[in-house]
Amino acid sequence: MQLTCPVCKSELTQQAKNLRCENNHSFDAAKQGYWNLLLAHKKRSKDPGDNPEMVQARREFLEQDYYQTLSERINSLALESVKDISEPHILDMGCGEGYYTARLAEALKENMGTSASITGLDISKHAVKAACKQSKTTTWLVASGADIPLPEQSLDLQLVLFSRLMPEAFSKPMKPGSTLLVAWPGERHLIELRKLIYKEIKTSHFDPVATLDEFFELSKIETVSYTFELDSSDQISTLLAMTPHSQRLPAEAKSSICQQEKLTLTLDVNLGVFTRR
Repeated sequence: MQLTCPVCKSELTQQAKNLRCENNHSFDAAKQGYWNLLLAHKKRSKDPGDNPEMVQARREFLEQDYYQTLSERINSLALESVKDISEPHILDMGCGEGYYTARLAEALKENMGTSASITGLDISKHAVKAACKQSKTTTWLVASGADIPLPEQSLDLQLVLFSRLMPEAFSKPMKPGSTLLVAWPGERHLIELRKLIYKEIKTSHFDPVATLDEFFELSKIETVSYTFELDSSDQISTLLAMTPHSQRLPAEAKSSICQQEKLTLTLDVNLGVFTRR
């Protein structure tokens, strides 16, 4: 997939392990194989995004495939959206450690051969380093979702799975009529864990349809919901460590939860399919 310079927005040309634009802005490939196109002044902190501990916990948990059914449904919706496009260009925005991206890349290969081009982007270099191990055919980028280093109107599909929505920024690299696939937690997602953490469960007022409406039209929403069981304290500890809930817990409360040997949990995730206006 064609990349653009984060400094001047001109096209980047690859020569071996280097990207360079016509204005001589240059970027070297990391040894793990990704491109770091995140400019220093675009960072909100010295080390933005998920830290190494959260990335490791998420990788360990997702590799157990408790979320496999969700991943398969995401893949089905993604494949449906690009089935009539000969060489689709796809972006997984906020790809994290690459679990969903790599599984989608494999599904695309099985169904479309090598014609599809998929890119995974995240602001966390720790997440992208881990993602490089998941798929060698995917282009991996450290970059900001607020300033996506892709040409305007170049994407056929963009996935935003459990990431913050930035409608205008997300719309710029998308072709008119292209598909945005969004995943966000339902009201009962991991409700059993949240009840152990919080005295009062607050209702979410998140409304992606309203948030995206200026640039994207809703095509459909569906819900993936099922229960699964963790049967060891290690699995429970890993799940807790990968969620933002862990950072809000006192050490004593965290220890109490992690000492449990079994926990039945509900996966409840909404999937929204939107069309670029």
